[in-house]
Amino acid sequence: MRSPLSRLRRAVLSRPRIHIPQEAGDVESATLRYLLYGLLPAWFVPGLLDWWQHRRTHIQDNAGVRESLIHLLMMAEIGVPITLTLLCEINPAVMLIMLAAIAAHEATALWDVTTAVESGRDVRPVEQHIHSFLESLPFMGSAAVACLHWRQARELLSGSDRSDAWRLRLKRNRLPGRYLAGVAAGVVGLIAVPYGEELWRCVRAARERAAVAAR
Repeated sequence: MRSPLSRLRRAVLSRPRIHIPQEAGDVESATLRYLLYGLLPAWFVPGLLDWWQHRRTHIQDNAGVRESLIHLLMMAEIGVPITLTLLCEINPAVMLIMLAAIAAHEATALWDVTTAVESGRDVRPVEQHIHSFLESLPFMGSAAVACLHWRQARELLSGSDRSDAWRLRLKRNRLPGRYLAGVAAGVVGLIAVPYGEELWRCVRAARERAAVAAR
């Protein structure tokens, strides 16, 4: 019996691929290339730099596990709408999830910085500047998606009564498998591994402190 992940993979890859013109200069093609090959890959850079700032300021010795878990929460808040955007048809339901995720991410980002400062971790100007990129990129991406799908954006604002407006459906024309695999590899190698290491480092330090206190 196939696992849900295997069934999803087969359902996605069985659909025809979207054609992304390499030379076309129209606004739609240019915006699509910007989203797929510019904005989304660029997202990994500030994420990795932010992890490095946490490491430089020894997060395991101050904010520790709590702040590290907040980082994972923020990644999930952004990861869900990105996944839906890559795999599903853009409709009012997907756009609503995007907006809700951005609002949740902003609130969690405030919680994150508050936790870091109250713990005594040195949130340096460089890290704060990196945060500005991490907070602005979701707005840039969602705005570009809205420009590409203006009818769906208007339906979201007006409350569409179409039967398929509020259902999640796989894209009729999927993105190339190599592209999706590249994004998945980037998420694992540049996000999951570094921040998993951060959480492991924080948990280990907390256990060491607890062991010393118990002596």
